[in-house]
Amino acid sequence: MKKRAFLIHGWDGYPEEGWRPWLAAELKKRDFEVSVPAMPNSRSPKVWEWVPYLSKLVGEPDENCFFVVHSLGCIAVLRYLEGLKPAQKVGGAVFVAGFGEEVDYEDYKGELHSFFELPPNWEKIKSHCQKFVAICSDDDPWVPPRHGRLLRDKLGAELIEMQGMKHFSGDDGITSLPIALESVLKIAPKDS
Repeated sequence: MKKRAFLIHGWDGYPEEGWRPWLAAELKKRDFEVSVPAMPNSRSPKVWEWVPYLSKLVGEPDENCFFVVHSLGCIAVLRYLEGLKPAQKVGGAVFVAGFGEEVDYEDYKGELHSFFELPPNWEKIKSHCQKFVAICSDDDPWVPPRHGRLLRDKLGAELIEMQGMKHFSGDDGITSLPIALESVLKIAPKDS
């Protein structure tokens, strides 16, 4: 069965931004079926829009299904995993500048609160996916490295702390992200 990769942007993001086009092309070269959707209402995202959208996009999840997500896409995928049926599993997830608890920075007004009305059920999430990688940067102004460490501690994620990558966005000059490609290839099963 063909491996599927879903590249999910974050808050106010879009499919063509930053490193997503590069990663999509690299994964297609390696015979992944790749989906890079425009998430609904990205300027004012709500969990009740994003999670059902992910469910419809993925269809029937399986262990050949992988996510590479940026920023807000992380909590959206965590909420998606949390809602899967008991026997459903996915192959893995790579979180880039991801977070599993509400962010807190100057001028933040709780715009993402709908994603955090309840704390994540980490055990339930892990029952649907066992391979996680969290990639963070030491100078991210929006999602400090402690969020990556939380994902490591709660999910058993491999933690990759980078220097000088800011928020890993196109605005930061990040148009390719080899560590994300390496991470997906590491957690995806090799073709036999």
